[in-house]
This record gives sequence, structure tokens and C-alpha cells, in this order.
Amino acid sequence: MSLAETIRPDAQGKVRDLYDLGDELLFVASDRISAFDYVLPDVIPHKGQVLTQLSLFWFELLAPVVSNHLLSADVADLPKRFAPFAEELAGRFMLVRKAGMFAVECIVRGYLAGSGLKEYQRQGTVCGIQLPAGLVEGSRLEQPIYTPSTKAELGEHDENVSFAATEQLLGAADAAELRDKSLAVYSQARDYAAERGIVIADTKFEFGRVDGQIILADEVLTPDSSRFWPADGYQPGRSQPSFDKQFVRDWLTANWDFTGQPPRLPADIIAATSAKYIQAYEQLTGKTFTPA
Repeated sequence: MSLAETIRPDAQGKVRDLYDLGDELLFVASDRISAFDYVLPDVIPHKGQVLTQLSLFWFELLAPVVSNHLLSADVADLPKRFAPFAEELAGRFMLVRKAGMFAVECIVRGYLAGSGLKEYQRQGTVCGIQLPAGLVEGSRLEQPIYTPSTKAELGEHDENVSFAATEQLLGAADAAELRDKSLAVYSQARDYAAERGIVIADTKFEFGRVDGQIILADEVLTPDSSRFWPADGYQPGRSQPSFDKQFVRDWLTANWDFTGQPPRLPADIIAATSAKYIQAYEQLTGKTFTPA
């Protein structure tokens, strides 16, 4: 039996299972994939390992910019009751500090895409922020913008909110620190990725507080939480090829009327999605992905 069947997770997200260890949490990334607020019935091979290994890479690279919740990803550090599942967990788990999580998702957009593009086409704004006229799909923004959202329950939609709303929710000091840390992390990662041929169009961060310090938590800068575009295929004015789950969203949009449950993904779409995730990892880290 699998870990989740043997030891029930204390919390379960669209992709991750969480186990409460007291002062620590065990994060386990599954191969599940979500789109349009549904967890799809098919899994993507190696996806959980890619998400975890890429998060570990970014946590280390960005540590000088912002502290994070990571304690260990070594199977030797697994608590005793999880040791029998070491083979299943290898490469896809993190032991992390338990943080008091902020009730907002910290989204940074450096390019015009997704829901931001739709709003801009209607009224010239993104999440209420006025942008210059004449931008097109995929346009690089002169300065990245911070567009937080509230966290929705599983199966519901996140809601974009103004920065002022986050000040009311969190207090002015914390709201400002989340904004500033988000923009700093995005800018550092964007510049790093650009040197390796990847455009980070936008991304989502989550932060928590430990011992009075605001730290980066959850996953970070993965194909699940970001739009990654190959730089050599980037061309403003059209939909961009991608390394992320936009590929799955595009297939669903073309093959589903959005009534009832999502359809099963064809084998070729599953294989191509797995390959895209692995390619993003390898291009960003310079390492060959080897399944654990």
C-alpha cells in the first residue's frame, strides 16, 4: 500500500499531501495535475519529483534573497514511521518548518498573458493596475507588477484583490514586505532563467512567518506555479509555446465543453507534458533529470 493509503495525510491539496509532524511538516508532491480548478483523473509521470527537485534548486539559489522553510530532502532524515516508504518518497518530499501562512497568494507578472491579458483587452488594466496602451499578448511589461489574490478552497476560484485589500487583510507592513519580497525573488529568478533560455512570464509565491520572520514556503518557480516560455520561440502578439501546464489547459480547451468532469488525457498528451516538465528542470538547473 502507498503512504497515503497507510497514513492519512493531515491535509491534501491539488498536488501535495501534507503530514503534520509538530513543529515540522512533511510535504509530498504527487504526480497529480490540476487545471481549471479540477484535479484531473490522469497523473503525469515524474511530475512530483520534478516539482520537488526544482523547488529545492530555487530555494538554494534564492536563499541570499529570501529565507525559506526547507529543512531536509534526505530520506535519512525521514521520521521513523515514514521510513518504510522511503523508496516511494525519494525525490518527491521535503521536510519543512511549520509556518503561519499568509492568506494571500503573491503573484508577480512580467509579461501579459492569461487572465491578465483578458482584463487588459477589456479595459487596459491588469488586476486594476493601469498599463500602457498598445500591448499585445505576450508583451513584456516595463516593470513587473504585483497582483495578489485570495486563496480559494479546493475546487473554487482564487480571487484577485488590490494591494490595498491586502493591507486591510494583513496590515500595511506585512503587505508591503510580501510585495517587496515577491518582486525581488521574481526579478532574480527571471534574470537567471533568461540566461538559460527560459522566459518566466509570471509566477505565484506563498509566504509564511516563522519566529517573527517572513519566509518563502510551499513550492517555488515550478511549471505548476509559473508560466515558462522557451526564449527561442518567444514572439509577442500570439500564444507562446510553453514548458508548463498551459499545454494541458490548451488541450482541454480544445476538447472539452467545460460541463461535467474533465475528460481523460490521451497518452501522447500525458507523455508530452511529462517531457515538458523535465525539459524545464534540465534547462534551468543544467542537470540531467534522473527519476529517484
